[in-house]
Amino acid sequence: MADPVAVGPIDVRAVMAMLPHRFPMLLVDRVIDLIPGQSATGIKAVTINEPFFAGHFPARPIMPGVLIVEALAQTAGVLAIYGARAKAGEGDVSDKLVYFMAIDNAKFRTPVEPGCLLHLKVEIVQDRGRIAKFAGRAEVDGKLVAEASFTAMIADPPA
Repeated sequence: MADPVAVGPIDVRAVMAMLPHRFPMLLVDRVIDLIPGQSATGIKAVTINEPFFAGHFPARPIMPGVLIVEALAQTAGVLAIYGARAKAGEGDVSDKLVYFMAIDNAKFRTPVEPGCLLHLKVEIVQDRGRIAKFAGRAEVDGKLVAEASFTAMIADPPA
């Protein structure tokens, strides 16, 4: 069987077609590469205009670690939905949602400040159909700034 072919870039409009998030909670500006069923790399351009910087912290703006993990999870969501579309033969999975189930081993190495270009690297560690485990790394200029393992599931929206 042939290896999956990498796709990308995936622009913000296509990201929004796969995720329900919108400003100010959409934290992935584009996906620069995606290997179906394996990995994806998203990009978040961190700007001073982000609403969380007004309070975190006014004298030294730093992106909250929980939002870095959320950005990793959104990148994983694009990977999961893209994979679900491929399995459905490009069928409509636009009503599906990806939910966090667990976050493990989150570590924050370096503050992320306005002006940073955050690279969000996720890979599937285990895939059980609707539930998958991911390993995520956030990097700035090739330097690890945060990492986490997390579990998510693809679900139907509430009725």
